[in-house]
Amino acid sequence: MSTAWQLQKKYPDKTVLVVEKESSAAQHQTGHNSGVIHAGVYYKPGSLKAKFCKAGNRATKAFCLEHDIPFDECGKLLVATNATELERMQGLIERCAENELEIEVLDQKQLTEREPNVTGVGAIFVPSTGIVSFTKITEKMGELVESQGGVVRFNTRVDKIEEFFDRVTLYTDKGRFHGRYLISCAGLQSDRIVKMLGLEPDFRIIPFRGEYYLLSAKHNQIVNHLIYPFPDPDLPFLGVHLTRMIDGTVTVGPNAVLAFKREGYRKTDISIKDSLEMLAYPGMIKLLLRHFKASMAELKNSISKSGYLKLVQKYCPTLDSEDMQPYPAGIRAQAVSENGDIVDDFLFMSTSRSLAVCNAPSPAATSAIPIGEHIVEKLAEIISE
Repeated sequence: MSTAWQLQKKYPDKTVLVVEKESSAAQHQTGHNSGVIHAGVYYKPGSLKAKFCKAGNRATKAFCLEHDIPFDECGKLLVATNATELERMQGLIERCAENELEIEVLDQKQLTEREPNVTGVGAIFVPSTGIVSFTKITEKMGELVESQGGVVRFNTRVDKIEEFFDRVTLYTDKGRFHGRYLISCAGLQSDRIVKMLGLEPDFRIIPFRGEYYLLSAKHNQIVNHLIYPFPDPDLPFLGVHLTRMIDGTVTVGPNAVLAFKREGYRKTDISIKDSLEMLAYPGMIKLLLRHFKASMAELKNSISKSGYLKLVQKYCPTLDSEDMQPYPAGIRAQAVSENGDIVDDFLFMSTSRSLAVCNAPSPAATSAIPIGEHIVEKLAEIISE
């Protein structure tokens, strides 16, 4: 929706058509995340992730102010609970300096003063981190697309794509659509769209389910900020954290467990097609073998609430099992290369009339506005060729 909105603004004399198979906006990754407006603490200086996140933090807040969408700049605390995490903390302090991010380093006493219910030996406070409903942002962008002359078609599934010398044709379950150019932002289905374009992707989308719990209402004030652990730098996920949500509740999560269906939000969701495709992909097997121990730990904590709880009790020991209630999971579309490497930055593939966004890694929601700007610029390059 960000891309469509900015595309319609850049080419006001043209018509942008958004084709979406779901019945409304933000039904997958956007509507199933923790709603955090990230600051860009973790990302390699100079990478698109670092650039887009920092710009996206500002742009998201400005968009919310302009369109009266509630957000809360509550700040985030990364909490170190042992000597190993203190070492990781020093590394992130240096990275924040490289990325020119404002932070505050707290000792144990200062941490306790800020967060009486959180236990740790030190912390980094990131004041620019916030929370919002990305679903509301996406819905507003859709409204802007239509108000500027664009068209949004929900309940329309793309089954086939043909590219000609002067146009691109989409074959859908609601008929054919023709356009001069095509941009694909298909998330969990991005590699399949690439194949429809006649290209052979050198990656596959592997779905990881992120499972959450909701704290009981009596704990809605248990933390004043977002509480994150220091992540293992060898793994692509940020670890289980406490997140204040924009509706006033607090969630715990997510973990990262392999899903056997691309849109499998429940543990019982299994697709034979999706599973066979994953297991037949050499990169998937290499990835699992490389991170076998971590994968088994994630699976164990997915099955056992007590294991999940222990991860949270490291920094919030007052919580118990009864405090953690069921909450909808999310699915992360992770691009994995043929040699088993996780694709950690943005990835695009293109033809003479199409541009496919193959990988838009976290924090893609925070970065949606600068990502959209970048995609529009890349399309302009295709048009000019």
